[in-house]
Amino acid sequence: MTQTALFLTAVRRRIRPSRTLPFLVVGLLLALLLLFFVLPVIWLLLAPSKTAGEVVRDNPLSFGSLHQIGTAWRHLFAFQDGAMLTWLRNSAVYSGGSLILTLAVSVPAGYALALTRFRGRKTLLVITLVTMIMPQATLVLPIFLELNRFHLIGTIWSVILPFSFYPFGVYLVYIYFGSSLPRDLLSAARIDGCTEWQLFSRIALPLAKPVVGLVAFFSFVGNWNNFFLPYLVLPNSEQFPVQVGLNQLLTSTPSFNPVAGAGLNVTIPELALAVIIAILPVLVLFVFSQRTLVSGMLAGASKE
Repeated sequence: MTQTALFLTAVRRRIRPSRTLPFLVVGLLLALLLLFFVLPVIWLLLAPSKTAGEVVRDNPLSFGSLHQIGTAWRHLFAFQDGAMLTWLRNSAVYSGGSLILTLAVSVPAGYALALTRFRGRKTLLVITLVTMIMPQATLVLPIFLELNRFHLIGTIWSVILPFSFYPFGVYLVYIYFGSSLPRDLLSAARIDGCTEWQLFSRIALPLAKPVVGLVAFFSFVGNWNNFFLPYLVLPNSEQFPVQVGLNQLLTSTPSFNPVAGAGLNVTIPELALAVIIAILPVLVLFVFSQRTLVSGMLAGASKE
């Protein structure tokens, strides 16, 4: 080997990037994830097993007792004569009702935008995209005024109808039908005499099950976790969904509101248990729908 080759080899070794740096970056990211996400979740799961005093005094990651979990459960479901169950039932009704309307509107709308040609189609698609990227808070005031105009404030429809408006679902279905549905299959069906409705219901819709499941999941989770709109349009505690109910539970906790929470058995363990119960339906839905979610996320990834 010549001296020039030896010199070039030595220079390459010197300028070779260190393999230690990527490991340090990954380690730092994992440490931040542990600090700001994993540890708070562990604390939330352990908090119902302690008394309010033990939550403050003891090790934050220590376990209390099963007896205290039962006590927190009884206190929570005794609050306002079982208001927690009412809130959970309301959330299920609001989320389920709006989900049915969302699928009934979003799937045909996405199909029409992707596979039919009509006047104003591009304008409607642009409006859908603009509405999708707008923050939800910007639409609360016009929605509230519209609901008030039709005397729907304080009714079940004041929550279900706005929840059913889901432009992101329309866009997902549009992307799927526009990129994954074989045009030759539709053309062959038209030659065989299928109407447009038969094309949609018998061919397109069965093939779109993954993306329909994806839209259903995102819609249900968004509706279940929605707080702002129900908080504005529902004046009665018996109509609250669980997210708004958690806010009322928070204001009834002496640690956060000593005046309103005086004399109530709602403390930090009960509040932590309520949060766990509120997220359980979404967690269970996620666990049992992972395969559908993965299929839906990959839908539209390949082109014809």
